[in-house]
Amino acid sequence: MGVLLPAETLLVATSIYAASSHSGLDIHLVAFAAILGAIIGDNFGYIIGNNVGYRILIKYGPKFKLTTDRILLGQYLFRHHGGKVVFFGRFIVFLRLFTALLAGANRMPWKYFLFYNALGGLFWAGGYSYVAYFLGKQILKLEGTVGLILGGVGLTFIIICAWLIHKNEAKLIAHAQQEANREANAPNSDYIK
Repeated sequence: MGVLLPAETLLVATSIYAASSHSGLDIHLVAFAAILGAIIGDNFGYIIGNNVGYRILIKYGPKFKLTTDRILLGQYLFRHHGGKVVFFGRFIVFLRLFTALLAGANRMPWKYFLFYNALGGLFWAGGYSYVAYFLGKQILKLEGTVGLILGGVGLTFIIICAWLIHKNEAKLIAHAQQEANREANAPNSDYIK
């Protein structure tokens, strides 16, 4: 929870150890601890992103071409696609490290973050734990290949999304601004400026 370690390798090794007949380690407890750690760890990341991430984006963002409009665009994208980013980001190695921080910094509503984070944590940590347990040492042979394939697919997906966002940036910013204006003017709005 919150420690930057090679999580898949740690889960696989622990699950394989639990599969050995003499370990006495219960795979259900391994999976439960992994799921709980993944969910709680990302909630801490969300809280950090929500409390200081936005201020950091505003203060230092322009140095990295993150204008106010682009920050607004990030909020817009997280409002409309944040659940997918949080869920699928769990399965992409480098994105997993930053998804919760970005969700918090971009003001994704916490209740939606919590749901998709828990769902992603359940499938990711539970999936790795039980698959490694049942496949045993065979998973070690597959882990590197599967990780490379998932990493390649994830990187390709990120590049395509970045290209589409860049290509349609002006139109998306206009939509984001219109939505922000509507939300800001709506009574009892939960929109965070």
